[in-house]
Amino acid sequence: MIVPMLLSIILIFVFLFGLIIGSFLNCLIWRLHKNESLLGRSYCPKCQKQIAWYDNLPVLSFLILKGKCRQCGKPISWQYPAVELATGILFVMAVFYNFQFSIFNFQIIFNFQFSMKILRDFFLIAVMIVIFIYDLRWYLILDVITLPAGLVMLVFNLILGFSLWSLLVSGIIGGSFFFIQFLVSRGRWIGGGDIRLGLLMGLSLGWPGVLTAIIIAYFIGSVIGLSLIALGKKRWGSEVPLGVFLSVGVIITLFWGATILNWYFKIF
Repeated sequence: MIVPMLLSIILIFVFLFGLIIGSFLNCLIWRLHKNESLLGRSYCPKCQKQIAWYDNLPVLSFLILKGKCRQCGKPISWQYPAVELATGILFVMAVFYNFQFSIFNFQIIFNFQFSMKILRDFFLIAVMIVIFIYDLRWYLILDVITLPAGLVMLVFNLILGFSLWSLLVSGIIGGSFFFIQFLVSRGRWIGGGDIRLGLLMGLSLGWPGVLTAIIIAYFIGSVIGLSLIALGKKRWGSEVPLGVFLSVGVIITLFWGATILNWYFKIF
C-alpha cells in the first residue's frame, strides 16, 4: 500500500512541475516570437498589462478567470492551458515509462543514469512542444531552439553512454534526409529549419530512432493532410507545418520507438 502511494505522490509532483515548465514554455514561445527578453513580468498579449502572480497559476488561473484576462476581459488563448497540461502529462509519462516496470524499486530514483535519462527526456519533450506550437502558429522552426538543443542532447546522450560516432552519423542522416529534399525542391517542399530539426532528431534519438520518428511523422502528416484536403480545408500543394508532425514523431519514438520497431520486424 505504501509503495503505490509513494509512486502516486512522485507522479503528482512531477505533473505539477510539468505544469510550471509548460507555463514557462508559453512565455518562451511568445517572447521568441516578439524577439523580447525572457526577463520581466508576464503580460497580457491583448492589453499589454502585467499579469499578477495569482492570475498566472498554470491551468488554475485560466479556469478561475473563465479564459479571460482580468484587466481587459479579452479571451485567453487555449494554447496556454493546453501546453501546460500537455507538458505535465508528458513529464509524468516520461517518469513512469523510465521505471521500466520496476516501479516498486524506488532506489532507481537515486541512480545517476536514471536521473540523467529523466532530465534528458524532460528537456527533449519541452523542446518538441516549443517546436510544435511555434511551427503550428507561425510556420517556422527557429535555429535558436534546434541548434542549442542539439548540442544539449548530444551531451546528455554521451553521458548516458551513447557512442559519439553513432550519434553524429544519426544526426547527419537526419539532417541529410531533409537537405536532399530541400535541394531537389529548391526550397519549395521544406525550409532550412527542417534540416536543423532533422539534425536535432538524429542527435536525440540515434539510429534507428531517427528513421522511426521520420516515418511516424510522415505517416501522421499524410493522414491529416489528406483528411484536410478531403474536407476542403487544404489544397494540393498547400504549405504544411512539417515541424508539427516531426515533433510528434519524436515524442512517440521517445516512448514507444523500440516497441514499434519490434512490432514491424515481427510482421516482416
